[in-house]
Amino acid sequence: MKKHLAITAFLLTSTSLLAANPLFPEVRTADPAALVVGDTVYLYAGQDEAKDNKTFFVMNQWLGFSSKDLKTWQRHGPLLKAKDFSWAKGDAWASQVIEKEGKFYWYVTVRHASINGFAIGVAVGDSPLGPFKDARGSALITNDMTTDTEIDWDDIDPSVFIDDDGQAYLFWGNTKPRYAKLKASMTELDGPIQKLDLPNFTEAIWVHKKADMYYLSYASGFPEKIVYATSKSISGPWQYRGILNEVAGNSPTNHQAIIEFKGKDYFFYHTGAAQPDGGEFRRSVAVEPLYYNPDGSIKRIIMTSEGLDAVQ
Repeated sequence: MKKHLAITAFLLTSTSLLAANPLFPEVRTADPAALVVGDTVYLYAGQDEAKDNKTFFVMNQWLGFSSKDLKTWQRHGPLLKAKDFSWAKGDAWASQVIEKEGKFYWYVTVRHASINGFAIGVAVGDSPLGPFKDARGSALITNDMTTDTEIDWDDIDPSVFIDDDGQAYLFWGNTKPRYAKLKASMTELDGPIQKLDLPNFTEAIWVHKKADMYYLSYASGFPEKIVYATSKSISGPWQYRGILNEVAGNSPTNHQAIIEFKGKDYFFYHTGAAQPDGGEFRRSVAVEPLYYNPDGSIKRIIMTSEGLDAVQ
């Protein structure tokens, strides 16, 4: 027991000194979301706690990491749990944190306790590391708000983008992609839920902007590849541009985050290739450099074991 407690304490405060993939070999992580605040990258990920790759996802909480150089990472322990939302039953699936006016809003996927299916909630904190608390006391999106699918997991994978004019948008979905405006409070919808026209859409939307171009990347097909589309407007129409990265290791799911940090661009994703026990339900976050072509298209991501060490 003492040995177990000592190992647990180490993991909660450990620092990774390696830039190789996966980034955090001591813990299984999935669905990365990255946020740049000043000279620091904050990385948020769900924790895969399944004991093997034969059953299903076991995910109860989200972990936090930070780095000033993408090589040395500080682990901050669990920052939020599914059951921190009193109305949630569990299942800490994909999420994203975004900053607005000094507040940090954490949009999460959880299973609703009383309304059938998955739901999207939002927590808020005063710093990138929290503490975070439920900002509403209820779900922002529930399964009964999107009744045009027969599945109960169509309201997952929230991604929030704040445009240059300050207007915030929530994107999400599985099998059918959706988006809606958010009110200034960041905790309420501001208008109807809109549908998106994206080919072969599965899940995992991530929206970012580079120069005057909007980029919407998402997981396509199954096993999933990450593809992307571009637009001159956040409301579309979106032009499909092709594949960003192929099936990640032996994980049929794929989930990405794209950021610019200190003048360079990066692509975070998860893979099931970690040894000795990686796989479909035991994934690990990795990172690669991302490069744009002169015409605004993005070069294909090359997944490596060396990670950022491969380009140093």
